[in-house]
Amino acid sequence: MKREIIITADGSTTIHIPKWNEQYHSKHGAIQEAYHVFIKYGLHHLWNVNELTIDVTSSGVEKSNKDLSILEIGFGTGLNALITFLESAKIKAKIDYVGVEGYPVSKDEIELLNYASELNVPKAVETFELIHNILWEGKHQLSEKFSLIKQHKFFDEIEDKEAFNLIYFDAFGARVQPELWTEEIFKRMYDALKDNGVLVTYSAKGSVRRAMQSVGFSVEKLPGPPGKREMLRAIKCSVSSMQ
Repeated sequence: MKREIIITADGSTTIHIPKWNEQYHSKHGAIQEAYHVFIKYGLHHLWNVNELTIDVTSSGVEKSNKDLSILEIGFGTGLNALITFLESAKIKAKIDYVGVEGYPVSKDEIELLNYASELNVPKAVETFELIHNILWEGKHQLSEKFSLIKQHKFFDEIEDKEAFNLIYFDAFGARVQPELWTEEIFKRMYDALKDNGVLVTYSAKGSVRRAMQSVGFSVEKLPGPPGKREMLRAIKCSVSSMQ
């Protein structure tokens, strides 16, 4: 299918698929959407809810008492991985990040994306290049606080059990790929999360919410990013918290 690079409302780029009238990120702002859905209501929410403490070592270095593991469904352009890498230094969390992608973005397309320059923060350019230059499948330590594994496989091949604290569910919309938003897929997501783990997605469709609830998630609607009224956050409640 034909694919083209477009500029979204906040100045950042994304990949548009004309046949589907669908893009990898919101046309109302790729970077804005990523921060709103996955960082604000995903990473920051989880960090604050867990009330994680910071210990100070004898040398005066702050060290978190908690590691976080993140699974991204739809690694795509690498934007979510990039901003999570940048956030890892701010919240002083050690993050192990796994991105799953069935159809990796081409090198030519990556070179046309402007996320690193639009973010305009230290290490963004070199980190974005590194994210896309490292090999698939192996674990790569991008910094002291952030490791990355890129997995080239389809979502229905995920078989992890209680492995992640947080899932970024960033697949193409249910309008064009309804098979990615089914009870079967969300059961795999539920199984992959640890107790009290969180899944966030830009979608707010009723069918998506019902599919999540049917496999055991507690689901809440939240204010959506620019261009969307609502989004969803799902929580895998532990047995003890349900009693």
